[in-house]
Amino acid sequence: QVQLVESGGGVVQAGGSLRLSCAASGSTYRINTIGWYRQVPGKQRELVATTSTGGSTNYADFVKGRFTISRDNGKNTVYLQMNSLKPEDTAVYYCNAVSWNWGTKLDYWGQGTQVTVSS
Repeated sequence: QVQLVESGGGVVQAGGSLRLSCAASGSTYRINTIGWYRQVPGKQRELVATTSTGGSTNYADFVKGRFTISRDNGKNTVYLQMNSLKPEDTAVYYCNAVSWNWGTKLDYWGQGTQVTVSS
């Protein structure tokens, strides 16, 4: 089992910055990929950015050049630095971790943190 706890959300004006944190605990050694998704009411949850144990990263087109994902393996924490925020970035941001156990893919989710960007 993996537990994920997000922090760092809040209200910011357009053009501002926020940094989200996701602290992982439990069987963190099994995590293959960890990252961030977001969701607004009435829409599907969408990928924002992920990073793998090998160090590769994957970003949604709408955040490229503005958001940066990073991880501190010593602290079992992944960060999402969000710059040049836009009102359309307003959403609940969820941390996600994927692990593999005997060939079975397991998805873990945090409780979410609200990010609100005012115009």
